[in-house]
Amino acid sequence: YKLIIPNREVREVYIHQIQEWFRETFVQDEKPMQEFCQAFLEGNAEEIQKRLTVILGRMISVMDTKARDDQKENFYHGLLLGLLRSASKWLILSNAESGEGFSDILIEPEDPDVGIVIEVKYASSVSELDKACNKAMSQIRSRRYDKKLRNDGREDILAYGIAFQKKRCKVICERI
Repeated sequence: YKLIIPNREVREVYIHQIQEWFRETFVQDEKPMQEFCQAFLEGNAEEIQKRLTVILGRMISVMDTKARDDQKENFYHGLLLGLLRSASKWLILSNAESGEGFSDILIEPEDPDVGIVIEVKYASSVSELDKACNKAMSQIRSRRYDKKLRNDGREDILAYGIAFQKKRCKVICERI
């Protein structure tokens, strides 16, 4: 069987269920999750990668990504949304129109000068993680995903390319 999220409404239900599960699970892990979010504010790709790898190893099954490769990105997108929404009070937008397309995740932290753009990719193998991250960063730049944040007066923009492969990930960050 293949699990495919058929439409936006069903996807939102999955996202909300994931968020609720994260709220229940991470109440006792509030400090580590705050540190996870702080790493995003600091542009600390290494720390984000380390924490995400631990989370992936503890929480998911390789069966969770049993879908066509072009659909696997959706699982990780929802997972990341759940983590970020459960651990912060930021305004987090999923698939927001910005520039010349739809960025995976746009974040407006409390600091009105700061904005975060995240593009998620799935790599078919561990050796392809770097390439997938670079593709994500290229997409952020070429499609100008930072435009919505800049239109809101945010000039300190951190762009993240995050690639996943089963229980592994790679994170790169650039200030744009």
